[in-house]
Amino acid sequence: MTTPFSPVLAGRLACCKPWIFTPLAGALGGGLAQLLGWPLPWMIGALLGVAALRCLGRPTVAMPHAVKLSQWIVATGIGLHFNRAVLEQILTHSALVLIGSLLTLFTGAIGILLHRRHTENFATAYFASMPGGANEMVSLGRAHGAELQHVAASHSLRMMLVLVGIPTLYTWLFADGQAAAVARHGPDALWLTLIFGLGGMLAWVFQRWRLPNAWQLGALLVTCVFSIAFDLRLGLPEGAGEVGQWLLGSSLGSHFDRSFFRRAPAFMLRTLLATLGSVLLAVPIAWLMSWASGLDMRALVLGMVPGGIAEMSLTAEALGLLVPLVTAMQVLRLVLVLFLAAPVFRFWRERLQPGRR
Repeated sequence: MTTPFSPVLAGRLACCKPWIFTPLAGALGGGLAQLLGWPLPWMIGALLGVAALRCLGRPTVAMPHAVKLSQWIVATGIGLHFNRAVLEQILTHSALVLIGSLLTLFTGAIGILLHRRHTENFATAYFASMPGGANEMVSLGRAHGAELQHVAASHSLRMMLVLVGIPTLYTWLFADGQAAAVARHGPDALWLTLIFGLGGMLAWVFQRWRLPNAWQLGALLVTCVFSIAFDLRLGLPEGAGEVGQWLLGSSLGSHFDRSFFRRAPAFMLRTLLATLGSVLLAVPIAWLMSWASGLDMRALVLGMVPGGIAEMSLTAEALGLLVPLVTAMQVLRLVLVLFLAAPVFRFWRERLQPGRR
């Protein structure tokens, strides 16, 4: 008689649905991380759980549509932090925020210089070092002759380093001095149904238009507009945020296995050093911006480090920092990278390095 958890049944499930072990490993990692008191346990724990399973040789893949669903949930929760007061505060310092976001683009020069000193071609060094999304930089790198495996590996490793390192460091340094969270009401079924529905519709339109991070930006835009226009001050139902983090972390973990860490170890080490340099460079810039504006330096650093919109905004939420400021800076940097990366690359290659790749 076959028991429900027999190896035979597990093998059959894996053959029929090769992604089946991904959410299970993510849930196990998230639950263990929560027991250990880790920051963002359901995202970081899920990522490490799935990555560990893949490194042990289990050939799992990402869950179908998990990235879209996680971005939809997480972006809606982030957008609910926006209100008129924080929007006015951000707009008051909009020029400073723009300057800070522009300065973070120049931190990519650290990676470019490191990779170029070790014979990487210019296109690979450039697109592997830009603080944008992996998919977008791979797409741009393909059009300009970059080594795509190196570009993808660089962005994946940087994302993992920032996601695991920054929340842990912030929790260790600032857990006792968390800022007071903005008072919010509980979830409202009618408003949340409307916001989720319209956010999903706009995300689908963005996806048809082939915009990057369509489900994240679509849900975020709709939620911000409604939250600010009607001053909602709502929150997600209990547990919804953890589900979004679990789905996101499980999907991110699917990028890593033993072959990933064995691939071009010297290139990976340079990526690690460049990431560390970018984070350290963001600290004095954020301190100057905080001194000039009175904004929280901790939130400014989160807005400037080369992490993702959802990941850094969730870190700010966990620490009670100004989530809208972090979100605005991360979104602004993504937009700047998408619009400026290719033109700056062509200018730099053709004007400053004529005849060189």
